[in-house]
Amino acid sequence: MFRRRSTGQEGVRTAKTEVAPSAVTKSSPGSLVGGIDLGGTKVAAAIIGPNSEVIAYSKQPTPDRGGPADVVRAVVATIEAAAAEAGVETSSLRGIGIGAPGSVDSSAGTLSGAGNLPNWKDSYPLGDELSQALGTPVSVGNDVQVGTNAEYQLGAGAGFNSLLGVFWGTGVGGGIILDGKPWKGRGRAGEIGHTLVRRGGARALNGLHGTVEAYAGRKSMEDKARREVKKGRKTSLFKIMKKRDKTSLTSTVWWHALEDGDELAEDLLHRAVTALSAGIASAVNLLDVEAVVIGGGLGVRFADTLVPQIIDGMGAYLLDPENPPTVRVAALGDNGGVIGASLLVS
Repeated sequence: MFRRRSTGQEGVRTAKTEVAPSAVTKSSPGSLVGGIDLGGTKVAAAIIGPNSEVIAYSKQPTPDRGGPADVVRAVVATIEAAAAEAGVETSSLRGIGIGAPGSVDSSAGTLSGAGNLPNWKDSYPLGDELSQALGTPVSVGNDVQVGTNAEYQLGAGAGFNSLLGVFWGTGVGGGIILDGKPWKGRGRAGEIGHTLVRRGGARALNGLHGTVEAYAGRKSMEDKARREVKKGRKTSLFKIMKKRDKTSLTSTVWWHALEDGDELAEDLLHRAVTALSAGIASAVNLLDVEAVVIGGGLGVRFADTLVPQIIDGMGAYLLDPENPPTVRVAALGDNGGVIGASLLVS
């Protein structure tokens, strides 16, 4: 079912972003900006040059306990490490952008309802806290929206006037471009992971039932795998996790399990693909966008195997299956989040 195959569909492609040398050569510090991608499992930070090139990069695990202050400390340490590699101080940067999961008030620089971060429910002044610690202005945006905007400006979405970004990773997030502009709604537009695909279905980590994320979010998939193991189901997923010195079922772990023909991995990924096909098609029926870009850790990792199956599955749910949108794999890869965040710096 999940045999490797090339992406023969029109418009499906992958690309790599070249990483510039880890020293500032032609760019003065004042022309540089910072980009931070804050996710549920890792914090990534980069120093970005005037042509959106990555000059230095650093990452570390996101704290899994504590609260917003603990996460902020990890973010500060990560961007400072990237700045040190680039040979600059954070205070010399023109500004820093951060993409974070949850509801963002960009004008106030606050983040709330970040379910993938420890104890982050209420509104927190993320921008102000980081600005004070780093000595430069900090702009805050939703992580998936800034990733979508990066693909729209510089990656797989370039040339389209309307775009849906779908990022398949720890959760399932989305971003929207309409008439050439990001559509943010009241702060939570694009949450395709919370689209209903089965009434009364599986429970997601946020308590909603039957959503795309309940079936396709990596955290939800791991929880389901652990429950199946308790019931006596055999799997190599957790052996691979320990062998690769991981603390969770990362996209790499899922990939190796699928390569090994693990039946539980196949079953859970099939559930995920089915949910994604239905959710993306429903969003396309609503928005009628020209293109869809699929990214995230799982989306990029399974670009050649599962993404074509997601595309094939969409046909059964599209209102106009004879005129589907172009679907592409995110071209900026792991750097899309930090590059997109850096674009928040005006």
